[in-house]
Amino acid sequence: MKISREVKAGMVVIVAIALTIYGINFLKGTDLFKKDFTLYAVYTRAEGVIEANPIMVHGYKVGKVRKLTLIPLSNGDYKILISFNITEKVKIPVGSKARIVSSDLFGAKSIDLIFSDSSKLVHDGDTLLPEVEAALKEVVDQRIAPLQKKAESLLSSVDSVMQVVQEVMNANVRQSLVTSFENIKTTIISLQRTAFNLDTLTSTQRSKIVLILDKMQSITANIEKSNDKLSNILNNFSNISDSIAKSNIRTTIDHTNLAVMQANQILTTVNSGQGSLGKFIKNDSIFNNLNRASADLDNLVKDLRYNPERYVHFSIFGRKERKRQNQTGK
Repeated sequence: MKISREVKAGMVVIVAIALTIYGINFLKGTDLFKKDFTLYAVYTRAEGVIEANPIMVHGYKVGKVRKLTLIPLSNGDYKILISFNITEKVKIPVGSKARIVSSDLFGAKSIDLIFSDSSKLVHDGDTLLPEVEAALKEVVDQRIAPLQKKAESLLSSVDSVMQVVQEVMNANVRQSLVTSFENIKTTIISLQRTAFNLDTLTSTQRSKIVLILDKMQSITANIEKSNDKLSNILNNFSNISDSIAKSNIRTTIDHTNLAVMQANQILTTVNSGQGSLGKFIKNDSIFNNLNRASADLDNLVKDLRYNPERYVHFSIFGRKERKRQNQTGK
């Protein structure tokens, strides 16, 4: 059977179209001969995500982004529905996350699947939990924000310093600075003169200084020679202080205080007129009675000496009594 040119041309065109369709899908990452299933995730933002972005599991491509759809909300806002084609035989647990991440520094995006601990697996048409990694710009902004604040603070400080410098550079302050520098120069000259005078004094009085140093050295040598004596003296003082510390001075002082207190009590009692001694000191009548009794006793002794016959009756003294009476009568 002979095939006509037209049929051959048609078959070539059909094969070419099929190869073109397969090639386009292959370039898009779609394998027409491999069975896949679709998953979904809803995001509030999806910067940089486009169709054919890869779906990754631990860095391995398991699918691609199929389509992005804008979903209107009742409040007038929008969300983004992204559908994924999973082309590899991978078991994805229920509750897994689809995280949008940056795949390179140029802003290209990919979606990493973060598996959950669930034992149940998702099926075709299920929805994953959305998650968006911070963009490089946001990370840089977060890093730069503190530096920006520090730079602003530094600029403020520099501005303040410049204001101070401008104030310093006015005529009055410049004149004050010139005067200060002149005073410093004068001070330095005075110090130089003082140093010169000290040098001159040292040169002229060198012999005296040497003599003084010799005497100090002699004194030091004498002290070294008397070191043993000084040590004995210090040891004696230490022994004396130890003896004083060990002696029972506190008890002696307490007994002395007690004796003084008792003496004060006795003197207080005497001064108040209590007791025999107090009455004798305070009451004059006792002293007067004692004086009168002493005078009477003295008269009695005198009378007993001159007139013993009045108290001892012996006849042998009769004449003498009369003579004594006569003598006393005279």
